[in-house]
Amino acid sequence: MPPHRLKALIVDDEKAIRRFLRSTLIAEDFDVSEAETLASARTLADALRPDLVVLDLGLPDGDGADLIAPLLRLGHPAILVLSAFDEEARKVAALDLGADDFVTKPFGVAEFMARVRAALRHRVQMQGGPAVYDDGRLQVDLAKRLVRIDGEDPKLTPREYGLLHELVLHAGKVLTHGQLLRKAWPEDASADVQALRVHMRHLRQKIEPTPDAPTLIVTEPAVGYRFTEPRTPAPGP
Repeated sequence: MPPHRLKALIVDDEKAIRRFLRSTLIAEDFDVSEAETLASARTLADALRPDLVVLDLGLPDGDGADLIAPLLRLGHPAILVLSAFDEEARKVAALDLGADDFVTKPFGVAEFMARVRAALRHRVQMQGGPAVYDDGRLQVDLAKRLVRIDGEDPKLTPREYGLLHELVLHAGKVLTHGQLLRKAWPEDASADVQALRVHMRHLRQKIEPTPDAPTLIVTEPAVGYRFTEPRTPAPGP
């Protein structure tokens, strides 16, 4: 057994969902606790200080999003939101409040664990991990403000670099339209989603291997964008 098992708190009022998530996380060696209500989740979170919180938005005694700010004051656990197909506005609001990612019901084990791993990696990176992307073709080093594609400078505009900076800094995590607009257009409150889409299209044309079928900057419909997980190029022969 490892010296420190990661602690997970599942907050959902559906017993079947909790059972599924519990068995999935226990199989990955998490120490798992459960809460059915917002009130009980607050109490357990204060006592347990979980590393991961899986949070349903629709709870019988309130909005699950109301738990996000208190959770972030406890030591920044990774927060994965569970949402329904028709809850775009609610999950965007939760992400803007500080949740790391979302999974839309219904979902499978592979998708769920991929989101969990990405959320945990993102929290580690935000606590001082390296902000570097390198897939052998594209290299981005945020500390050095260096971007290269096959060794060449792609000539990004300041706005395009600002967007790429945020995406790489939060690689693997979905960033909402609002989060990207606030970071890339801090001086212009009138900038809108259409302006963001135009600049994102230009950025994709400069860095994507196939801009019409992007694989680096992935669109999350009605939510925002996600940069692919950092990768290390395979070693040469």
